[in-house]
Amino acid sequence: MRSLFSLCLFLLAAVVSAVSTSGNRLLVILDDVADKANYSKFLADLEGRGFQLSFETPKSESLTLFHLGERTYDHVIFFPIKTKGLGPNLTPNILVDFLNAKGNILLAISSGIATPNSLVSLLAELDIQLPADRTGLVVDHFNYDASSAPEKHDVLLLPPPGRLRPDIKDFFGAGAGSNEVLAFSRGVGAVLGTGELLTPILRAPRTAYSYNPKEQAEVVDDLFAAGEQLALVTAFQARNSARLTLLGSAEMLQDTWFDAEVTKPSATGGRKAKTFNREFAKRVSGWTFNEIGVLRVNWIEHRLDEPGNSASNETNPKIYRIKNNVKYTISLSEYAWTNWEPFTLPSDDDALQLEFSMLSPFHRLELTPETARSTPESTAYTVHFRLPDQHGIFNFKVNYKRPFLSNVEEKNTVSVRHMAHDEWPRSFAISGAWPWIAGIGVTVAGWLAFCAVWMYSAPPLTDKGETKKTQ
Repeated sequence: MRSLFSLCLFLLAAVVSAVSTSGNRLLVILDDVADKANYSKFLADLEGRGFQLSFETPKSESLTLFHLGERTYDHVIFFPIKTKGLGPNLTPNILVDFLNAKGNILLAISSGIATPNSLVSLLAELDIQLPADRTGLVVDHFNYDASSAPEKHDVLLLPPPGRLRPDIKDFFGAGAGSNEVLAFSRGVGAVLGTGELLTPILRAPRTAYSYNPKEQAEVVDDLFAAGEQLALVTAFQARNSARLTLLGSAEMLQDTWFDAEVTKPSATGGRKAKTFNREFAKRVSGWTFNEIGVLRVNWIEHRLDEPGNSASNETNPKIYRIKNNVKYTISLSEYAWTNWEPFTLPSDDDALQLEFSMLSPFHRLELTPETARSTPESTAYTVHFRLPDQHGIFNFKVNYKRPFLSNVEEKNTVSVRHMAHDEWPRSFAISGAWPWIAGIGVTVAGWLAFCAVWMYSAPPLTDKGETKKTQ
């Protein structure tokens, strides 16, 4: 009976365990814990996916992101907070340390509430710029909800990101045709720097702009940004694959906009449409909290590719010889919500490459799938090549970094030696050496023939018939 009870507990723990690859401890920061009622559906979806939610206010004395140098939480959600400061436990340095420790952050802000200084400083570290007043409002007089914002036009109706960009459809969805739209309600737009770690998920339409509703209520003469300069939803992935997502509208996560019905402007037909907010919230949080877009290296193998060589059976040797034929194989898997799947390249134009380098690459080769060694959970990528005629310390290196996929950076160091004296090919095996070998043979044979003729030749005779004495 006790063993059966233990088995039930184990199965229950397996059911409620988080589907995230980096842990299930999720901290939710709210201005007031009672505010979580506004996001009940979103938070319920997170709990349904196995996350353990903890709710705290910024000034809570028990709030800490680290204990004895280790993370106390795996992920953090920031909802709009009215206070300018977040206290000593949520300083910009601590938040940066949290990202460096592979923690993930989902930051939701709102136009009606000024973003705290700590979060503004954190975003500045990532090269993300918010409006100077921190309360800029994005409006669009052509793409708005006619039922909830008939005058202010501050509820934007946008197509799902995957419909505009097919390359991110698997991550953030494309919706069910034109019947689903994304309601971006009373949000803030950001301007992104040129850093390669930043990727916009959703940009504003060309007809949208951002302004300060308090100072520019009547005349808008100084725009913060307009059109596609405004990033409404932004993804940041650090070099250690830690993730931060900036959501410009916290209201789009509220129950009001989950599965709601909106009305398009009369200029576009005035038709009714369903919101895509709930599915989008699931996908954005899933990407931020490592439920999708996570790559895993299962194993790496390099070996000699010379069937006649007895050393070809050795896996991952530490030393090779120049001009050896080598085979390199790497096995990759991609995590998608609940299970690991074989990793396939996002597009035909993309390439997974191997660098064989010393100080600089001697070879940069494309890896191709090897069906024989792939499994239902992984794909094996392989390449065959010949080592260069240069001895020294070399690296097998795979450096694969793409937007919305965790980074793969693997390096294996090996030594490449020169050829030993008994490993050079014999001269008779080199066709170019045959004339020189023949010349040596002719020279030796000629010398021997000359010696034989000299040894067996009789001395010359004199007039008396006697042999002439030679001194």
